[in-house]
Amino acid sequence: MSVVKILEIFSESDKSFKDAVQNGVAKASESVKNIRSAWVKEQKVEVEGSKVTKYRVLLKISFVVE
Repeated sequence: MSVVKILEIFSESDKSFKDAVQNGVAKASESVKNIRSAWVKEQKVEVEGSKVTKYRVLLKISFVVE
């Protein structure tokens, strides 16, 4: 039987939502083993003037507990 735990993290990028997700998963994998999936719960942007300057995501990352 496997036990799966869910971790919520925020991540951001100057480039895109996709890049923010990749950054978040990469950073989480530095300290969490057995990551199985990531679900984007929220997406937000930071705007300065009329330009989007940051893409932010709230990720729910699931991993198998050893």
